[in-house]
Amino acid sequence: MIDYKKYITINAEVRFGKPIISGTRITVYDVLNWLANGMNVSDIIKDYPELNEEQIKACLAYAADKEHKIQIAS
Repeated sequence: MIDYKKYITINAEVRFGKPIISGTRITVYDVLNWLANGMNVSDIIKDYPELNEEQIKACLAYAADKEHKIQIAS
């Protein structure tokens, strides 16, 4: 799995502390929502050229890791 920590940061001063793609103000939620609503990686990069495929995959890895941790805690 991709090391999302290279691409995702959390800073209380940016976007109310939500996880964002480093160097942007784009949240992990934004990317996941776009994917869930039918956009593909190419569409996202076309609309947001500051993003790349690795960053988008990092959002998926972040969500998978978070889900995994929820499962373990239950």
